[in-house]
Amino acid sequence: MSNPTTSSLGEQAREKHIPEPLRIAMLIYPGMTLLDMAGPQSALGMHGETYLAWKNREPVLTDSGVTVIPTHTFEDCADDLDVLFVPGGFQTAQWMEDEEVLAFLTMKAADAKYVTSVCSGALILAAAGLLDGYRAATHWRAHDALAAMGVEVARERVVIDRNRITGGGVTAGLDFGLTLLATLRGDMVAQMTQLGMEYDPAPPFDCGTPERADPALVAAFSAMTKEINEETMAAVERISR
Repeated sequence: MSNPTTSSLGEQAREKHIPEPLRIAMLIYPGMTLLDMAGPQSALGMHGETYLAWKNREPVLTDSGVTVIPTHTFEDCADDLDVLFVPGGFQTAQWMEDEEVLAFLTMKAADAKYVTSVCSGALILAAAGLLDGYRAATHWRAHDALAAMGVEVARERVVIDRNRITGGGVTAGLDFGLTLLATLRGDMVAQMTQLGMEYDPAPPFDCGTPERADPALVAAFSAMTKEINEETMAAVERISR
């Protein structure tokens, strides 16, 4: 059985007097972090039509080794979006300077209801000029880079500033997705979705932020990601010239 089109879903929604399906475009790109995209999609996906957009329809390899198949290209992705979303990843720096990526985001953001990101995806939004004058969250290792791009960095897990909604690192995408869903569909819908996901986090260790983690652990992770951070800052410097 074929999947219903967005238009047919909209017709069914109107007939049943329920909200029309959300129109959600998610940028995907080589080296992105899978959970950055999958977390929000778990919350939003059942409430709309998702367009996984890339330059072509070739499989996209994420930084976890799992491939994602684009559903749309930049050229045929829908307009008048409810949500434009950008994930982060270990190769964010490369795509901060990609003219096709930035042009796609700028074009779709012009009439999108909400422009959003999780993790270092905020850096790509900032590179496109889409966070100028906004507060935004990102992964703690990307705070300095985002600040260097002139964005007011917020340390909350999810930040809402007008129609910009941004999440912190990786797992914050679940909180981000539910927060965005509540904004779009109301608290009850978001709460039912959270219950259906059985999202009731109880992490095995209390070290999920640098403020709570042992300083030695923070230093070790910082050392492990030093090269990535340097690449990102170099990209920021080039963009800012």
